Amino acid sequence: MTARTARGAAAVTLAAVLITGVAACSNPAGGSGTSATAADSAVVGIATEPETLSPLLGYGKDGNSKVFDGLLAHDADMRLKPALAEALPEVSADGRTYTYKLRQGVKFSDGAPFGAKDVVFTYRTILDPATNNASRTELDAVENVTAQGDDRVVFTLKYPYAPFAERTVLPIAPEHIAGKQDVNSGDFTTKPVGTGPYLLTGWSRGEKITFKANPSYWGGEPAVKKFTMAVIKDDDVRATRLRSGELDAAVLPPNLARGFEKDPARTTYAAKSFDYRNVTLPTHHKVTGDVAVRQALDIAVDRKTMVDKLLEGAGKAAYGPVPVGSPWFTAGTERPYDLDGAKKILDDAGWKAGEDGIRVKDGVRAAFPLWYPSGDKLRQDHALTFASDAKKAGIEVRTEAGTWEVIEPRMKTDAVLAGGGSPADPDFDQYLLLTSSLGGDGFNNMARYDNPTVDRALVEGRRSGDPAVRKNAYDTVQRELVKNPGYVFLTHIDHLYVVNDKWDGPTTQVEPHDHGLGSGPWWNVETWKPKQK
Repeated sequence: MTARTARGAAAVTLAAVLITGVAACSNPAGGSGTSATAADSAVVGIATEPETLSPLLGYGKDGNSKVFDGLLAHDADMRLKPALAEALPEVSADGRTYTYKLRQGVKFSDGAPFGAKDVVFTYRTILDPATNNASRTELDAVENVTAQGDDRVVFTLKYPYAPFAERTVLPIAPEHIAGKQDVNSGDFTTKPVGTGPYLLTGWSRGEKITFKANPSYWGGEPAVKKFTMAVIKDDDVRATRLRSGELDAAVLPPNLARGFEKDPARTTYAAKSFDYRNVTLPTHHKVTGDVAVRQALDIAVDRKTMVDKLLEGAGKAAYGPVPVGSPWFTAGTERPYDLDGAKKILDDAGWKAGEDGIRVKDGVRAAFPLWYPSGDKLRQDHALTFASDAKKAGIEVRTEAGTWEVIEPRMKTDAVLAGGGSPADPDFDQYLLLTSSLGGDGFNNMARYDNPTVDRALVEGRRSGDPAVRKNAYDTVQRELVKNPGYVFLTHIDHLYVVNDKWDGPTTQVEPHDHGLGSGPWWNVETWKPKQK
């Protein structure tokens, strides 16, 4: 989980609640203890839960929200496909007008018809500064959204924002319900009504979110009639409950997923992702704000060992938000492990080793705290390994565990083992992560990174409709991160899920940082069918 998922990149802020023992939620699906084995039900273990179920406040902005649909959706290969729109949008020659023809006959779960007014209401409400949606800047390009009758919506953009269609997977809320409430605190935030394949039946915070199939869903009633997300922050507890049969599926770190490899009744799914783990280097700290310290830490970390040992090969080294192998990755920005080089950078910058081996410059000791969320074993392992590598270069990193409520107030000066990543478009993650104007804006730009060259490149990348111009802009960003890393990127992580073999249909997509809730093999649970015995 990063910042803003309690994650590092912004969008839906997640605040996971620790389930302290197996008995804390011994029967997440409700009813008798055998419900997890019912042929038409599924109980999955996830690590985080949303703060809200309202898309007006950020829920489901990347799709797969279950209760809602967007104008568009992603298929298994992350290609856009129609959802509430009956086709992909018509785009004007100048790239500034997107026109969507809406699907006819769609109804919200309360029976009210869906129409263009709901689309206009949703986007205008999100863009309203009075709405507490941390992801508003993702729609910065929108100048206006208007309805043309009941079945057509037109978006007018301020500039030709190349990935705009990707933004329209955002769920649509019903104006006749949400429009009559306080958008930030009304009942709709916890009792949503949508057009999606499932209806919310209950939400016990810190314990479970339960859904039932929508019998009137425009795409057909799902075969999985009851779907439960059991909120279990602790990795070990999640694995234990999966093994005991209380869960049908769960997201697990590599070391725990390995324990199910030989189980003939379960399958392990490895989803490729853009999900990275990084260490924030706060600009407002005398040590982490020093460019020489940043450069030294960036090459003092042994990324290959992290991938081999911590991820057990389920991932790859990270040198920035864009994974190696992506067409957006800038070749030549890989940083090899070079401890001697790190020491030389520090020596040349005046950071001299003291008697205890920790460096000092102008009376400032090269030491800083590094926070990670308690219960997240994988993030803890990354933090401890990073601290060990840093110490070899003469920098003392003190690891600390805490909840996000404890960590967030400290982010201006304290480092955090954070995460983020989005496969949809390079703008989606990098703008929120690196733009100086968003420094200190919740979980956006947690390090308060400030680089005018990067700021200009990010604006050029999001405002140009020319792929070559965009590629050059993001190349500039990645090269600048080599010169002045405001973050040390460690690994890109494959997401591992263990699922009982009782359905036909589970698959995985290329996943963003946020996983388990909208992503995972259950991204398409509405299409699953019970296996024939």
